[in-house]
Amino acid sequence: MKLIIAVVQAHDAERCSDALANAGFVSTRFTTSGGFLQKGNATLVTGVDDARVDEVLELLRSNARERHDYIAPAMPPVAEPAELFNPFPVEVQVGGATVFVLDVSRFEQL
Repeated sequence: MKLIIAVVQAHDAERCSDALANAGFVSTRFTTSGGFLQKGNATLVTGVDDARVDEVLELLRSNARERHDYIAPAMPPVAEPAELFNPFPVEVQVGGATVFVLDVSRFEQL
């Protein structure tokens, strides 16, 4: 048995959890935040048989899409005359999923 922990962008969380549920997987969703953009995320946790790990990964891959977003650059705390500051938004790649697959040594449903 494996424990799959997937961190997805909040924008994709419902689509990912619905896809997992429709395929018969039971998952728990936590609202989280983090990453270098400090944007809202969701962490999905599910336990699956070893043979179904690839199925879960494919569902996450197809429902947590990468896309481009724009962020406003932060003003440097102290602007030195020689420092360059770009006041224009910067395009960054966001989305997708960060997935951890862990071995489960024991599982009990009480």
